[in-house]
Amino acid sequence: QVQLVESGGGLVQPGGSLRLSCAASGRTFSSYHVGWFRQAPGKERAFVGAISWSGYNTFYADSVKGRFTISRDNAKNTVYLQMNRLKPEDTANYTCATTSTWNSDRDDEYHYWGQGTQVTVSS
Repeated sequence: QVQLVESGGGLVQPGGSLRLSCAASGRTFSSYHVGWFRQAPGKERAFVGAISWSGYNTFYADSVKGRFTISRDNAKNTVYLQMNRLKPEDTANYTCATTSTWNSDRDDEYHYWGQGTQVTVSS
C-alpha cells in the first residue's frame, strides 16, 4: 500500500554532490523505517543506509559513512539521501525501500520498493 518514487539522480563529477529524494504515497509511510540500496552493473545489491520512522536514528554502510546523510520529512512523505564527495565507485542505481525491522541491512527484510534512480559519477 506504500508507493515510492525516487528522483534526483544524474551525472556528477567526482567530488561533487547529489541529493536523492524518495517520495512516498500512503498515510502509513511515517510508520516505516526507510533504507537506501544501490546496485551497480554486474554487482550485488548493496545496503547504503537507513533512517528510522522517527528520523532520529540512522546507520550507514562503511563505504559511505561520513559522506552520505539520510534525512526525512514525514510531513512531506519524503526521505532524502544527501551524497557528498562522490566517487566513481558510487555509480549505481539507487533505490529506497521500507521495512518494519530496524537496523536491517538485508534487502529481504524490506517490502516496498521504488523503481530507482541512476547516479553516475564520472569526469
